Amino acid sequence: MFGPVIRFGILSLQGFAVAAITCLSASFAFAESRVALVIGQSAYRTVTALPNPANDATAMSGLLTSAGFEVTTVRDVSQNELRQAVGDFAAKIAGKGPDTVALVFYAGHGVQIDGENFLMPVDVNVQREADVPLQAVRLNDVMNTLTSVPTKLRIVMLDACRNDPFDAINKTAGRGLAMFDAKANAAGSFISYSTSPGAEAEDGKGASSPYTGALVVSARDPGVSIEEAFKRVRVAVNKETEGRQIPWESSSLTTDFYFFPGPAQPAAKRTATRSVSEWRTAFQGKPVADAYDLAIADDSIEAYEAFTGLYSEAPFVTRVRSVLDRRREMVAWSVAVNANSVDAFGLFLASYPSSDLAATARKLQDRLRNRPQQANPLAANANTQGGGQNASSPAAPGTPGPTLASLPSGTAAAGPTCPCSQPPKEKKRAEPPPPPKKRVADPRGPPRPPPGPPPRIVRSDPNADAAAAAAAGAIIGGAILGGALGGGGGYRPRGHGY
Repeated sequence: MFGPVIRFGILSLQGFAVAAITCLSASFAFAESRVALVIGQSAYRTVTALPNPANDATAMSGLLTSAGFEVTTVRDVSQNELRQAVGDFAAKIAGKGPDTVALVFYAGHGVQIDGENFLMPVDVNVQREADVPLQAVRLNDVMNTLTSVPTKLRIVMLDACRNDPFDAINKTAGRGLAMFDAKANAAGSFISYSTSPGAEAEDGKGASSPYTGALVVSARDPGVSIEEAFKRVRVAVNKETEGRQIPWESSSLTTDFYFFPGPAQPAAKRTATRSVSEWRTAFQGKPVADAYDLAIADDSIEAYEAFTGLYSEAPFVTRVRSVLDRRREMVAWSVAVNANSVDAFGLFLASYPSSDLAATARKLQDRLRNRPQQANPLAANANTQGGGQNASSPAAPGTPGPTLASLPSGTAAAGPTCPCSQPPKEKKRAEPPPPPKKRVADPRGPPRPPPGPPPRIVRSDPNADAAAAAAAGAIIGGAILGGALGGGGGYRPRGHGY
């Protein structure tokens, strides 16, 4: 008789415990202001529609609403509508105050042009590369809009690297998206890509893309930080796509963030990037599959280098080597784009002559060569200090040349160093005479000229005077006579003849 009552009591206690944990998580979630903008781009007008972004937007809206976000969802928006949505979202953030977590999720097409990433509205009609900056929305513009408003955290998630369907640019623009370093923005930024830089994501065969499908599962675990959640996403997506897709992120977060905080959750410990030797030690004795998952979860060049040095089993090593080679190439591309100089793009082309980004590198080189040259007073001053070698002089034999890593990020390196590219030296011009001194007006009137020498009296020759008088008389007489006779003769000015 007491069995059903006891079972009912146990079930009631279990339900109470679950409800208590849920309420506690919700209280943590709502302790700060959270707002989100979710964008799903499926119905493209000039290329084949994408089936999953609309579903991805619905799934993410549900997840974020459960996590305490005030969600705005837009679907299939044009360029103007997309810009308006981002602007309205920034205004909403500003109204919430600086203690706000702002999140943007985008699912749809994205491309890179000249090393810069663009989100593609559904009304784009791309006929050439130059159309993209005019018709699409720069990722930089979205990030700048978010950072212009004081916030606690900024999270951007891009399921935007689908196979490029734009035939006019997919052979020259380069595959995938370029690297975007969150550390270049204000602290407190987190940006995630559905796949690695320079790679393409899959739309998936299910209702959602592999990236969004893994994210809505991993992010729901209470007490899992955003960094740990995306490590789990990376491993899950890699397994689902059999190594073809590895999500990537960049973070400048200084505080922890949890979609669903757990009770009394300790702060996550942030450690510096491990070196290659440290990763070799971490991999020692581990089965290849476990070491592979660790390398994919960390997604660093150091982890990949250590893995390829220790293991040789297929298909794991083949996948890691492919990822490692492409990652190095994309790092070199990022350095060249940031340096934005003829030499930087030349070094990239020398290292990766067959890259899908080679056409863009040559185009940017030509653009820089044709740009009007401007004098660099700092470089000129450096060449004259201490009798140093002039920048236009060839390097001494055995002296290593510049490398991509040596070019400073965000600054333009020196241009070509051949003597013909140097501006001609200016000839020294004679200094003009000093201007005459201004005289102060004398109140007594203008100054009188100084007395000169006494006038010199020249006595004329009486014979010459007589001859001149006779000639003048003859001319005057002829003019009068001609006028009196009405003829066409008479006096004519010199130069017209007589």
